[in-house]
This record gives sequence, structure tokens and C-alpha cells, in this order.
Amino acid sequence: MTSGSWLRLRATVAERGFDLDLALEAGERLAVLGPNGAGKSTLLGLLAGTVRPDSGRAELGGRVLFDLPARTWQPPHSRGIALLAQDPLLFPHLSVLENVAFGPRVNGLGRAAARARAEHWLSEVDATNLAGRRATELSGGQAQRVAIARALATEPELLLLDEPLAALDVSVAPAIRRLLARVLAGRTTLIVTHDLLDALVLADRALVLDAGSAVEDGPTEQVLQRPRTRFAARLAELNLIRGVAVADGVQAGPDLVLQGMAAEPLTTGEPAVAAFAPSAVSVYLDPPHGSPRNLVAVTVSEVEQRGGIVRVRADDHRGHKLAADVTPRAAAELDLYPGREVVFSLKATAVALYPA
Repeated sequence: MTSGSWLRLRATVAERGFDLDLALEAGERLAVLGPNGAGKSTLLGLLAGTVRPDSGRAELGGRVLFDLPARTWQPPHSRGIALLAQDPLLFPHLSVLENVAFGPRVNGLGRAAARARAEHWLSEVDATNLAGRRATELSGGQAQRVAIARALATEPELLLLDEPLAALDVSVAPAIRRLLARVLAGRTTLIVTHDLLDALVLADRALVLDAGSAVEDGPTEQVLQRPRTRFAARLAELNLIRGVAVADGVQAGPDLVLQGMAAEPLTTGEPAVAAFAPSAVSVYLDPPHGSPRNLVAVTVSEVEQRGGIVRVRADDHRGHKLAADVTPRAAAELDLYPGREVVFSLKATAVALYPA
């Protein structure tokens, strides 16, 4: 564990293959990313108190949440942690104001003080006009605003967000995202999301989990601009080819060396990656002649219309799933279809190389 951190957790859950050491500073906002089954829900459960680890210890603000060797276990309601999920989970028999005041009341605040705090947070989320309504009378966006107010009304030391925008209509999500960015400023928060925009707007730092362990950790933009795992690369919509550093680039196979621009120094023989955008890739039926380029022979697996472009997904038969963006006219002229053998071509200046 990192000493001096506001949140410190070290835990294993053998059945789920989970083994993580995590530290979070006061006021830091961390986006937790990863494929299904990576351990994101396990992490939330460990912090919220709904999952008991096989071993480990966690502290929040100097208080012990659990310590298995010492047989210490704080129940969920006494941890000072609030969880905001996809489903607002509002009490249907209570008014909006009563829903928001419920947490402070349970924590021992008097009726008048709890009501005043609820009114404050409803004002913060621009929902004062909803105070007298029942939860069943709210739209999805309104219900999520109320759920945010309810979570913050308990004044948690740590706020957990579990895909908070996933269930919202695309026309509503941007406003709620802006609201969260405002109310989460300076608040210690852990955000589980699959959404690139959520991570960039809401989080200072990104942690990528895979198979129960941390595989990437750093400033959000750095993780998404220079991904070291395929999941992060897919999220950022970048192609990623892993290999080892050689004198003239990254070697990803006996017959594949990608030349590019080194974003940071590479050590020959050490693991390295090459990343490039689908928009930087040109597609040919035969290897082109002329200026030196990176050429990758691939088999088309999918052709997808995406607005004014066509996304061509392909397999290089070395374990790399790659993508290229071409115009509809180019896709028609090349007669692209699943199973078609083509060549992906890109300039070295469009490829970022960095250590893995």
C-alpha cells in the first residue's frame, strides 16, 4: 500500500482471481475500466462492504474498513461510502425530498437538518422543483439527478459510481455528465465505466483491470492516448500491436516490423507497442509501391457503415484485431467484404511507439 493515501486497499478474492493493491488520494477521481469479468464489480463490492475478501486490508481517511488478519470488518452502513448505480433505486413511496433526506436521517441527523441538507443538494443538482414528486413521476434523467443528490447528501468520504450514465438516453446523458463533473470536483470518487467520454470528463486518473489485476494506471489522457492493453486501445479507438523494440521500430512477428515515432525512449529487446488510428490506415488489394510505408497483410472480418465513413475490421493472423476507416466510395471500389485479403498501409509518422 502507498502510505499517506486517503484510500488504501489491498485485497484478494481467490474465487474471482482478484488480486489488487490500490491507493487513492483525497479529492482524486479514478476511472476504473476493463472488460467484462475484469474485477470492476468485485472492487466496488469490496469497498462498499458487499464482498468479503479472502485476505487483505482497507483504510479510508485513517479508518479501517476491513482487516482480515485482525478480524476487523466494518458493515456497509458505517463505512462513509455512497454508491451511485445505473438504476437510481429511489424509494417509490417517498417524495423526492424524503428520498434525499433519508440517508442523513439514518445517519442520525434531525428531521429539520436532514430536510435542509436534502434541499441544499436538490438545489445543487438543479432539481428543487422536483422535491414534492414521487419517484414514479420522474423521467430517467430526473431520477438520476435525484439519485446523485441522495448519494451526496450523506456527505460520503468516498463516492462510488457504477456506470452512472449507462441507462440514460443519449439526449439526457450529456447534461448529467456535466452535472457530475461539477459536483464531483475535489471529491474522492471511483467511477466504473465503459465510456471513453465519462473517463475523460469525470476522472483525473484511469485504472485498467484485467483478470482481477491492474494492467494500466496513470493520468486518464495518457492511458487513453498511449494504451498498453487491447481493451484500452479499443476504448480509445486505436489500433494496438504489441511486440519488442528493435533498432528500427517494433517487431511483432518474424515478418512484421512497424516503424514509427517513439513517444518515449525504447530499449532494444524490451516489450513495446505500436499504436495508430484507423483513420491513418489506407487499404489496398496489393502492396503499394512508392514511398516507404508500414504494410500489414490482413483478412477483412467486418465492414461497418459509420456515418460518412466505413470501418473495416480485419485480422492479421498474428493475434491482432485491426481497423481502418475508408470512404464509402473506396469500400465499393475495393469490393470489401468479410474474407477479403487486403493490405493495410500507413506512414511511419502516423504510428506512435512506446514501451509496453
